[in-house]
Amino acid sequence: MSRHAQAPPARPLRPARPPLAATALLLVLVAVVLTGWLHTSGRWPFTPDAGPPPSLASSPPGLGQPVIVVGTGTALALLDTLVVKGKSPGNDYQRSAFGEAWLDADANGCDTRNDILRRDMSNSAFTAGSGCLLASGTLAEPYTGSEVSFQRGKDSSEAVQIDHVVALGNAWKTGAAALTPVQRQSLANDPLNLLAVDGQANQDKSDGDAATWLPPSKKFRCHYVARQISVKVAYQLWVTPAEKAAMQRVLGLCPQQKSLPSGYLP
Repeated sequence: MSRHAQAPPARPLRPARPPLAATALLLVLVAVVLTGWLHTSGRWPFTPDAGPPPSLASSPPGLGQPVIVVGTGTALALLDTLVVKGKSPGNDYQRSAFGEAWLDADANGCDTRNDILRRDMSNSAFTAGSGCLLASGTLAEPYTGSEVSFQRGKDSSEAVQIDHVVALGNAWKTGAAALTPVQRQSLANDPLNLLAVDGQANQDKSDGDAATWLPPSKKFRCHYVARQISVKVAYQLWVTPAEKAAMQRVLGLCPQQKSLPSGYLP
């Protein structure tokens, strides 16, 4: 009796997989529909709640006074109080328009540069017989996130520089030209507008605004932008459209970042 090989059982048919292009198209259509629904229902774009704008009040005129006293609030809400327009040409800008560099604007007996070095450094040592001049110190550098050693000297002091957070060239082109000489001197020496920073980072920034330069250290950007906004409000400066957009992008990640008061205020 002969044996006949039995045919293997038939495999059940699997449903055909949709082409990859069709799957991608379906996902795109779902995303479009979802986005449209979120937009029409007011749920997108996602606008962070910045809270009410801080109070603004005129300050008494004089050296060592901001033009405007800024109350407590978020930087994002304060940003919306700023005028938005293009920069003026600024061809007539001169550093001397902001007075002598590093005045003793707060009348504490020390010039502004050394005030900021003392404020921002740790492990500080003073030069012999002085309560103002730092001989050495350590800077937790905000722009790069690194640690920088400071040693006073002809060739070494430049490792740490004092940066105008709103650069004076930028300030001139965005409203400072209309300030009085005393108000410009106050702006240039206000501790709110000053940070001890890495010398090379300061040079890289130059007179750039938030649209053209931000600190390499991303974790410092919220504070940096909040400080710029606070300075611009305190001295009645304005922002450009690109500058405001850049500030909004940064603060979108930290909408509750607070504004800062002038460094002259108690």
